[in-house]
Amino acid sequence: MNGKQAWGRIGVVAACGLLVLSTATGCKRHRKTRSKENTDAYSSKIQPLVQATKLPFMKIPDVGPFQTPAQTFYDDRNYEIAWTRDGKPTPQAAAFTQAFSDAAQKGLNPEDYDASRWAGRVAALKSNSDEAFAEYDVAMTVAVMRYMSDIRTGRINPQHFNFDINAESKRYDLPEFVSDNAVDADDVPKLIASAEPDNDEYRQTEQALAKYLVLAKQQRESGVEPLPTAVKPIGVGGAYPALDALAARLQLEGDLSGPPTAATAYTQEFSDGVKAFQERHGITPDGKLNAQTIASMNVPLEQRVLQLECSLERWRWLPDPYVHARLVVNLPEFVLRGYTPDNKLDFTMKVVVGKVLGEHETPVFTHMMKYLIFRPYWNVPTDIARKELVPHIEKNKGYLATKNFEVTNAKGDVLTDYTSAQVARGGVMVREKPGPKNSLGLVKFMFPNEYDIYLHSTPATELFNRTRRDFSHGCVRVQKPEDLAAWVLQDQPNWDLDKVREAMNNGADNHQVNLKTPLPIAIFYLTARVGDDGRVDFFDDIYKYDEKTQAILQKGPPYPTYSEPVKAKTPGDTV
Repeated sequence: MNGKQAWGRIGVVAACGLLVLSTATGCKRHRKTRSKENTDAYSSKIQPLVQATKLPFMKIPDVGPFQTPAQTFYDDRNYEIAWTRDGKPTPQAAAFTQAFSDAAQKGLNPEDYDASRWAGRVAALKSNSDEAFAEYDVAMTVAVMRYMSDIRTGRINPQHFNFDINAESKRYDLPEFVSDNAVDADDVPKLIASAEPDNDEYRQTEQALAKYLVLAKQQRESGVEPLPTAVKPIGVGGAYPALDALAARLQLEGDLSGPPTAATAYTQEFSDGVKAFQERHGITPDGKLNAQTIASMNVPLEQRVLQLECSLERWRWLPDPYVHARLVVNLPEFVLRGYTPDNKLDFTMKVVVGKVLGEHETPVFTHMMKYLIFRPYWNVPTDIARKELVPHIEKNKGYLATKNFEVTNAKGDVLTDYTSAQVARGGVMVREKPGPKNSLGLVKFMFPNEYDIYLHSTPATELFNRTRRDFSHGCVRVQKPEDLAAWVLQDQPNWDLDKVREAMNNGADNHQVNLKTPLPIAIFYLTARVGDDGRVDFFDDIYKYDEKTQAILQKGPPYPTYSEPVKAKTPGDTV
């Protein structure tokens, strides 16, 4: 124990003898932590620091939501220091310092955790200054809390974007977690890994990020010029003025394994490489070099790094039951995936999602699928009825009947006497009768939510032939509804594909079948996704969620933590 530490302990004893009650120098209280005891010699310096909402010696002075947890952390340990012993950083502090330095590998900003300042703080400890020890300790506590929180639940509350994802449900009690688990951790990297989503795709995304950080640096330092745009699509045998640059670009991400055998024309090797690139970027994979493909190739890999970072951020938002959701819709990819109970990919199918224009975007959220409805009615939302049906009703009172619609009151009684004004203001409800021409098709998959969003079949099957599939009013249309229904009902007695088809084609109207075991479903948003084979796919930021996320992250902490109300829906169902 050094002289300052000894004087600190003498001060505590004297204070106890004089019955002077103070949090910093008062009599010992019961410690509310399992961590090893340490000196409280710096308590008088630590106490005012953790009471402050701003710490000028930190890169981000505004400690924001971590001020109260830090104060509780030190109060629980009677203001003992946590991160130094014998005047030196503990092995745990050193390990966290390394983690802060490597934060970019996890899609985080190292400077959010003072990465560039720790060497100076360690050097300052040699002065044996009370202030240096107190500032080092409090800075480490705040940085560890911020880092572990960011790794656990992401930096931004998803409800800031009006997403119905409850990331808070898995948030740590930071004072208790850091004190009991981090301060004396045997293996800090293992502790960090335990806080992250336990999902192979998440881990593969981290690996992809590490790779793309290297590729982006490589591309940046090489100073490569953008590829020239092709006026018309170029096929095999066609001419392109920058074949060498095209080959280099395809080789950079592995779409072309080696130099083409001939570089005087657009060969089959080039076409195969371009097709591989197109498949990874949501472009029609025809192998032709067109303007869309070249524009995607000219996106700097630094932007692809940002997409991977956004994907990791959203993975961290997922509550534990949805880290391995049985059903996942990836909106920018226009794809639905189903997984087995042991988290293996079981099927993939195309979907149609909400239009980019007209405020019809499909929202991002997590819920439990609870039942199916075969041969459903479509209850037309008032805003859709007002915009798309009322003009026709005003011209032709019998319009709805000719289009398979009927009008009901609030009790569900069918009405024959109604006005277009009643329809426009929602005084009566319009619904489309069940059948193969119904806008919902012959089955819908229900997971009750604030948005009135669900999966359903559709008579407009030609849309699944498109590469970009944002055409709905918000709901998700599925490519193979019969197969999906049989899959969802596979654990139900007597339900197989034949019975599903019978229920869809000849069964009772509006027939509800409850699931014996509800299935977790995530309506998700990843513009960068890594498959089981390690292939990295990128998609357009159709709803600009990446753009909005990056705008917030670039400002630095404190990040938004508040919730905004979910938008209210008008009565009816989206399609």
